[in-house]
Amino acid sequence: MPRVKPHVTLIRHTLSPEELVALSARLCYSRATVDDLSQRVAAADQSAFVERIMGMGHESVLEHASFTFAMEGVSRVLLAQLTRHRLASFSVQSQRYVSYAGGFNYILPPQIEALGEEAVAEYDRQMAEMHRWYIGWQEKLQKGEGGNEDARFVLPGACETRLIVTMNVRELRHFFSLRMCARAQWEIRAVATQMHRMCLEIAPMLFADAGPGCLRGRCPEGEKSCGRAAEIRRERQELMENLSTAATVPLPFQGR
Repeated sequence: MPRVKPHVTLIRHTLSPEELVALSARLCYSRATVDDLSQRVAAADQSAFVERIMGMGHESVLEHASFTFAMEGVSRVLLAQLTRHRLASFSVQSQRYVSYAGGFNYILPPQIEALGEEAVAEYDRQMAEMHRWYIGWQEKLQKGEGGNEDARFVLPGACETRLIVTMNVRELRHFFSLRMCARAQWEIRAVATQMHRMCLEIAPMLFADAGPGCLRGRCPEGEKSCGRAAEIRRERQELMENLSTAATVPLPFQGR
């Protein structure tokens, strides 16, 4: 049973999400037809307008654009956290219909790995033992989904799951503000960081300042702050500069 690590793939996204957001916002403030507005949006850079709209808190227009991700190598522990974001849509590999009789992949927490080879070997043995429990209950229960249904109760939170998740831009920005924070749990922070990088490459206008609250102002964690706000802002600035160089065009970054 192999150990696996989080892997995220962007599989779909709204076509030209920045233009769609700009068009939606302009429609709210104009008597022009949709065709006229579409031509105007397509003909000129919308960066300043979109930044102004977002700075005003007019975020409902962000809901028209969405991104869909496939996730593998993630734990059921992560799934429990992820599904708390109720405005997202999820399709998750079922432990009822999918049998793990042949073994299950699992996630190794970094803190356990840092303890050394002996600790990792103990953890691996525990995963193997839980798989034996699972097989035992499958044998005692009826075969198929009926047996899987109850045998799965002994599977660990470390057991890998696979899923597809869709979020609109407004919810993604909220998700990144919570899950890219240094205080977020390591696995969901790793997933959120991968997702953000993909979104940023597609729509830098919408995601340049997305992430922990300290990117945009004071840390919202108060006394629980990690104290790394300056470092986090510097890392984001370097990321934007690297993307700008790779794209050969300037990308926005404003610490609103």
